[in-house]
Amino acid sequence: MTASGQPDFGILLVLACQQFVRELHADVATRGHTELGRAYGAVFRALADGPLTVTELAARLEITKQGAGQIVDEMSERGYLRRRPDPHDGRVRMIELDERGRDALAAARRFHHRYERRLARRYGEEAVTTVREMLAAMAGAESGERVDTRLRPLYL
Repeated sequence: MTASGQPDFGILLVLACQQFVRELHADVATRGHTELGRAYGAVFRALADGPLTVTELAARLEITKQGAGQIVDEMSERGYLRRRPDPHDGRVRMIELDERGRDALAAARRFHHRYERRLARRYGEEAVTTVREMLAAMAGAESGERVDTRLRPLYL
């Protein structure tokens, strides 16, 4: 707590993120995605632009290959991912989003958009733009730079 009795800034950031994730999970659950694990969002985003090997996925998520393999196995069992041979090297297995995974990612992206629109209606476009700029700076982007949006699971 601060001297004024308010929660510390970092605590507010974490609480806001946790609430956002709770709302996101509740929303996508209404669309049939009820068993999302903690790392699924990071995996969905990592695979959004195309297939990766488990080794590449592990590097992207900054976790061990074994950890990535466990997440891939779980997500594959739940129908979110599929494995296929690499067309250039049959010994290599590529991981990609299955139809259910693409649907979950699309549902999450729609939620993100609706959430931001809701904030803009409540606080105004200028306030949302300011918060976005602040968050981008806090995420390490210099003024005008793109934010590195590679997600790493926080809680595995």
